[in-house]
Amino acid sequence: MKITNHRSCVIHAITLAGFALATANAQAEVLWHDFSATYLKGNNYRLGSPHQQVFTFEHAAATSWGDSFFFLDHMREASGERSNYAEWSPRFSLSKMASSTFQYGFITDVLISTTIEMSEFQTNFLYGLGIDFKAPGFQFLQLNGYRRNNDHAADNWQLTGVWAVPFELAEQPFLFDGFFDWTNTTSGQRASLGMSAQLKWGIHPLLGVKNPIYLGVEYVYWHNKFGIADSAMLRTHESNMNLLLKAHF
Repeated sequence: MKITNHRSCVIHAITLAGFALATANAQAEVLWHDFSATYLKGNNYRLGSPHQQVFTFEHAAATSWGDSFFFLDHMREASGERSNYAEWSPRFSLSKMASSTFQYGFITDVLISTTIEMSEFQTNFLYGLGIDFKAPGFQFLQLNGYRRNNDHAADNWQLTGVWAVPFELAEQPFLFDGFFDWTNTTSGQRASLGMSAQLKWGIHPLLGVKNPIYLGVEYVYWHNKFGIADSAMLRTHESNMNLLLKAHF
């Protein structure tokens, strides 16, 4: 009952924040936004068919109040199974909302971080603080710490890092980006680490188009995937290489 009441308070807080944001939306400004679609194909997935195709749709935006990132994964297994998973992560910049500067050394901003995880199995709410860093060679570098309100497990903690490093090789554009999620042990779940790193070659200059098109690979690593303990009967440690094609619109 305590967890349920706590989750209810968090949901109400997120709802109120949404209404406040909607009210201020008339004065909010979208500084930039980007939409992309990605196709992935891999052969060493855990929990389900090892052979899967994934279609990922992403939208990222920076606004006068902070930033927002949304993605939807549509998974297709070789067995014919279909599933969807989505996350929306709006973050509220203290610098922008307070019209002040939250900068110190390599720290460029401090943000209130929120995320909602959505699937046919559960809906989880996350809230916490985020830090943006300025690091040489990085397009962006972020670290977010969350308190997780889980549907089917006790609440726990999560640490999420996100990065992007653009570079050139033989006068060709490349991008190395990715993220990691670490969650601690809680009732009903084991501590888990999930990481995705993409190495992408920008082929759009060769095609004569303006919007980025990438060809590359994605490496996915899981330790206790989805918080499920790895065992001889059920392998949840995953090391998976995917072929990748990504287009921005």
